Amino acid sequence: MPDTQFLCPLCGRALIPGPSVNEHHLVPRSHRGRDTVTLHRICHSKIHSIFSERELADYYNTFERLLENEDMRKFVVWVRKKDPEYVGRNVKPSRRR
Repeated sequence: MPDTQFLCPLCGRALIPGPSVNEHHLVPRSHRGRDTVTLHRICHSKIHSIFSERELADYYNTFERLLENEDMRKFVVWVRKKDPEYVGRNVKPSRRR
């Protein structure tokens, strides 16, 4: 059984260090959130495409609550079939030099 520390808390796929993962503030920084969790970049992008920062701060600040949303559940069913390093066509990895 894989170590859950290295699984995306949203989709359950393996987290492989590199451009396919990043950090998410469960409570946005703009609302004084400090704690972050590591998840796939595509999962992070989907969260922010569905919810406003106010919605994230006020209610959708746990993975259980995020998955209450039908659009988020549909996304997770779809993305679980993808390779763990899949970032999508429109998501470009950030490369800092």
